[in-house]
Amino acid sequence: MRVLNTLLAVAAATFPAVSQAQEVQTVPGFADFLAVDGQTVWTTNRGKVEQWSRKGKLAEVVLAHPCGAMAVFAGSLWVANCEDGTLNRIDTRTAKLVATIPTGIANQKEGELNVVAGAGSVWLASDAAGKLARVDPASNSVAATISVDPMTSYLAFGYGAVWAVSLPQQSLQKVDPATNSVTGKVALGKAPGFLAAGEGGVWVQEQGDGTLARIDPATVALTGRIKVGENLKWGDIDTGAGKVWLRTTDDQEFAVIDPKTMTVTARMGKPAGSGALRFTKKGVWTTAHDVHTLTWWPKAILKGR
Repeated sequence: MRVLNTLLAVAAATFPAVSQAQEVQTVPGFADFLAVDGQTVWTTNRGKVEQWSRKGKLAEVVLAHPCGAMAVFAGSLWVANCEDGTLNRIDTRTAKLVATIPTGIANQKEGELNVVAGAGSVWLASDAAGKLARVDPASNSVAATISVDPMTSYLAFGYGAVWAVSLPQQSLQKVDPATNSVTGKVALGKAPGFLAAGEGGVWVQEQGDGTLARIDPATVALTGRIKVGENLKWGDIDTGAGKVWLRTTDDQEFAVIDPKTMTVTARMGKPAGSGALRFTKKGVWTTAHDVHTLTWWPKAILKGR
């Protein structure tokens, strides 16, 4: 028995435990943008939004053309409808549509946009001429309209401000919720798109250059760039746990970036076409609508990446 125990101990030391693998679920249709809701996520799909857990689909809400990234705030899922240019509020507990707000949508044809929450409000780009709508969840109405660069559609909230990107103008703008006005602006690289605020900066995908730009949130100045690939088209981005998480279309499913060293520290998965990504403290969710999957990447396989 002593010999057996010794052999088992040697084997355990020689062959360490295998890391937990990612969990892949098939999602029919066109699962794309994600919003985290506790232990579950909501995803846009064709003609509906769906709530999923790691064990399967929990709910769905019919919506003609849900588009863009969504926000979970004030007990609700906030999602744009590109069919009629509205912002829709869904009760996350009952999975019922409770309000439809006529805001307009700046990028209504392509549906590349973000609905974000912060400073007690919900925000989205509402007019291609250059307008943001600030929505009051208490009244389900537009409380303010802010002038920004034409064709602004990508948003993030962080560091007490709304951050707004215009792809054709190649600009990032800082919007102060206290004054409902633009208080800073910086030029970006080719075809800037999705962005995230966190881990010491505002991070913007420069899709045409294949780079990730870091902007200082206090000075609104460009402080660095990371080359990730030939391009970063149609991806997604989030921050958390001291990392920047970048969903890509080419080269890998997503890349992990260390914001301190400004380097790519890991490239996770094989290329799976376009899709979305959201970080949680227990792992990362990704979608790949071209292959109809929703994937959970547990913290165990991301640790140290």
